[in-house]
Order: sequence, then structure tokens, then C-alpha cells
Amino acid sequence: MSEKIDYPVQLIQPDGARVHGAGHAGEVADIGPEELRTLYKDMVVLRRVDAEATALQRQGQLGIWAPSLGQEASQIGSARALEPDDYVFTSYREHGLAYCRGVPPEQWPPMWRGVALSNWDPAEYNLTNPAIVVGSQGLHATGYAIAAHMDGAEIAVMAYFGDGATSQGDLSEALGFAASAGAGVVFFCQNNHWAISEPVQLQSPFPLVARPRGFGIPGIAVDGNDVLAVLAVTRTAVRRAREGGGPTFIEAITYRMGPHTTSDDPTRYRTGAEVEHWRARDPIDRLRRLLLREGAIDEEFTRGVDAKALAAAEALRAGALALPDPDPMTVFDHVYSGPHPLIDEERSRFSAYLSTLEEAQS
Repeated sequence: MSEKIDYPVQLIQPDGARVHGAGHAGEVADIGPEELRTLYKDMVVLRRVDAEATALQRQGQLGIWAPSLGQEASQIGSARALEPDDYVFTSYREHGLAYCRGVPPEQWPPMWRGVALSNWDPAEYNLTNPAIVVGSQGLHATGYAIAAHMDGAEIAVMAYFGDGATSQGDLSEALGFAASAGAGVVFFCQNNHWAISEPVQLQSPFPLVARPRGFGIPGIAVDGNDVLAVLAVTRTAVRRAREGGGPTFIEAITYRMGPHTTSDDPTRYRTGAEVEHWRARDPIDRLRRLLLREGAIDEEFTRGVDAKALAAAEALRAGALALPDPDPMTVFDHVYSGPHPLIDEERSRFSAYLSTLEEAQS
């Protein structure tokens, strides 16, 4: 391979020092101390709420949860580059997008608790609900972006997915359609190095950012644990999308510090040394070190951030515990847009089964 190596864009080093003369720095020239503190607050709140949801699952209050521990910079940095009318198609780990788009934490649990098929109305926040089907959201985002262009809407559409999804046919089709149509969609890959138990090297022997170039789509790699760099490259990509420049692929190189979901045991397939290597590159610690270097953080601010994070976590817990158990028969609602004989038959059989249970218990 004779191609030049693309090093990930980085604006803040792991020790908190700024990278002077780095590309894309001009995109975040407006980000001063107050804006940096807001980004820090967002990430701390996200981590605290994520930890609360994980605890709720361990206590039997949620059926499953997909932790975002370690990926806060990728999510917050990209989310804060968006405008309210931009539309976001997520995977299942983008809790930071829900937070930044204004979804109250108490609305996050229903699907994860197993009492509803979704958590919120996507039209209210321009944000889809968690999607468990890997890679399909790339096609949905591409179609939405094409339709938005036909309607004359000058918006950007985001599609979030992990490194494992880059091996899915759905995503390849999305890249092909997006390139052909010049769709204003940003493909945001959170490369957290592990698709459940499969390392990223099994997805591709070459950097993932090289894949979209075969479709004629520009790709850019960014240090996904550097919130400022993520904000900068996402701003570039979404502006290009809004102005009719077509699709962009972003590979945010980050790391999943926790399990794939709360049903996973990552100690079975990765080493503690690897985890410690990435712990030293923690996105929240990195921004905190920058704030300390620049005298932009003190104990009063930290206490306020912790209080806000605790309040958000308490809201999530209260929302989860207040959810009523649904009527078992509602599982057949909304499967199809209208009546369907198969659903009618299954509903009848399940109703008879429940009646049998009630008789046996009485």
C-alpha cells in the first residue's frame, strides 16, 4: 500500500495539553472556557446516568443496558455539532445523543425495561429510538437525507454505528446509495475496537476510514476520546451535508471500557492490560486536565457538575421504577399497520393461554 497514512485528528493530548497547529482547529476557534466547561458537564452527566442504568439492570429493574462508558467524547462532541433541525439515526449505545437532543433521562428506560417498544417520539427530538438491528440505520438515514433534499430542507442527517456494523451489507448499500445521490448524510462510526467479542481487526485489515473511499465518499479519522477534535470534524462534515456537498464518513477511534451490554463478560476476550492502556486515555479525564491547565475549573464548578449528574441519574431511576407493567395482550398491538390474520390467531391463542393460567391460580 503506497497511500499516505491518515493520522486521527487530535486537538487535545491525553495529558490535557493542546495540539498546536493541528488541522481542523479553526472549526472550534469559538470554543472558549465556558464552552469547554459545558462539554465537560455533558460528559460527566452522561457517565453518571449510564452508571445508574447499569446499576438498575444489575438490580433487576432493567432487562438489559448497553453501556457507553469510555465513549462520551465521541457522542457529546458530535452531538453538540448539530442543529435542532438536523436528524439523527442512532444505534443502541448513543445515550449521549439522547441527552444532547433534550430527551429527559426519565424517558430513556421503557424499552430497556421491556415494557414498551420505544422510549420517545422521534419527531419530537429529531432522534430515533435505540435500534438493535446492526447497520440498518445507515439505509434509513440515507433515505431520509435524500427525501429531505427533495423537500428543499437544508439539514444534515447523522447515522451512528459501531465498527462491527461496517461489515454489514446494509451499511455498504447505504454508502453506495449516498454516494450516487449525493445525500447529505454523515456516517459516524464509533470504532470502540470490539464488536461484542470480535476485535476490529477482524472487520478490516486496514483502517475503517479507508472503506468509504471505495464508494467515492471522503473519510476522516479522529481521536474519539478528544471531545474538541470530534466536535471540529463533525462540524466540517455536517456543514458539507447542509450545503449540498454530499456524504462524509467519520471514524471516531475510541474504546468501550465496559461490556458490550450488561449480558456480556468482556474479561473472557480481552486483557486487563488493554483496558488500562485505554483508561489512561479516558475522555473525561483528558478534558479535565485541559481545564486544569488553563485555570478553567474549580471545586465550586465540580460540585455543581456532580449535583447535575446526580439529579439526572435520579430522574432516570425514578422514571424506570414508575413504569407500569403493560397488559400482556398489548404485545400484539402495532405489529402491522392494520389487522392481520396471523396476529389475530396468535392473539387468540395467547388470550386462551392466559385464561388457563388464571384458572389454575384461582
